[in-house]
Amino acid sequence: MKHLLIVYHTQTGNTGQLAEAVRAGAGDELLTDVEVRFLTAAEAGPEDLLWANGLLLGTPENFGYMSGAMKDFLDRTFYPVEGRILPLPYAVFISAGNDGSGALRAIRRIAGGYPFNEVQEPLIVQGEVRQEHLVQARELGMSLAAGLEAGIY
Repeated sequence: MKHLLIVYHTQTGNTGQLAEAVRAGAGDELLTDVEVRFLTAAEAGPEDLLWANGLLLGTPENFGYMSGAMKDFLDRTFYPVEGRILPLPYAVFISAGNDGSGALRAIRRIAGGYPFNEVQEPLIVQGEVRQEHLVQARELGMSLAAGLEAGIY
């Protein structure tokens, strides 16, 4: 059984909608050998990263950066897991008012120190979350989970 951790923060609900779609994809009935843990950034901790074989991070873009809650999650978990985890395959989804590039850049910079390996293109949704974005988010969750299940990651 592979373990997929989904950690997200939402304030307006946009990232929450994407997170729910990511979760639905990762938990698709066709994927029978993947257990999903779905937590807010405030709830997640080092033990969750130690449990995980893969990771999906979801954040709104706040002031051209990731949310404070996501940054807090990364700050709180870095040293407790340092040297204790193998490189984790990960992907990112961002709800952005602008272009999301600042949030993505910050996550990638921190992820490089963990070690996390980005295995999927990030999903950046600018403005209002529409049905097409939810489909993309579902596909993101399903792709990462299927890759874990198949032993690709």
